[in-house]
Amino acid sequence: MKLSIITINYNNAAGLQKTMQSVASQQLCNLEVEHIIVDGNSTDESVAIIKDYARDIEEKSLHLALKWISEPDNGIYNAMNKGIRM
Repeated sequence: MKLSIITINYNNAAGLQKTMQSVASQQLCNLEVEHIIVDGNSTDESVAIIKDYARDIEEKSLHLALKWISEPDNGIYNAMNKGIRM
């Protein structure tokens, strides 16, 4: 079974980092976990934090698939729909 977690973000680097730490720390047996991050082209440190998170997943061999995108969107519902399509 696969669990997909969709996180949307726009200029909330601190909140995004807390969310990513929470997702990465989950202990879910026999479950494939996919974390989808949809960033609305943030101008803060969000993209750098996502890239660090991707490196951590790879270096620590976490059982977590990461998909992410950073591009302008038309608001929260548009971002959520992008995540669902991903």
